[in-house]
Amino acid sequence: MSTDAQVPFLTQEAYDRLVAELEHLSTVGRDEIAKRIEAAREEGDLKENGGYHAAKDEQGKQEARIRTLEQLLKTAKVGEAPASRGIVEPGTVVTAIVAGGEEQFLLGSREIAGDTDLDVYSEASPLGQAILGLKIGEKTSYEAPNGKSISVEVTGVETYAG
Repeated sequence: MSTDAQVPFLTQEAYDRLVAELEHLSTVGRDEIAKRIEAAREEGDLKENGGYHAAKDEQGKQEARIRTLEQLLKTAKVGEAPASRGIVEPGTVVTAIVAGGEEQFLLGSREIAGDTDLDVYSEASPLGQAILGLKIGEKTSYEAPNGKSISVEVTGVETYAG
């Protein structure tokens, strides 16, 4: 079952940035890690070789990031952030009263946020699922991981300017 809410949204800028990161990790990054592993391997006993184990751990993290980026770039919907229609949707900046306190955040993939200071909530998160499709002034609640019901009121929806 695939819905648009499960398709990650990326701005063209975020897509281009992630393509460049993937290219770097797949080429230069892999070469650098391979050289570090080889240099550590030449030091001898691998059981007690901290440099070797650190390089292998780094390699695993890098390969996981490569797989994540490949999947994201393959499935993402790329384009301009949706123009605000007063409806919560992926790629919009939402202002809401969550559990009595006002919060402003971007709804969508953490990857779109780049260098912004905005908090980012995935549309697949409990909060994201609860507010997706709501209009300004509408209220709902969702169940937090600890089982408590959290109230939410959408007070603003804006176009994400990046």
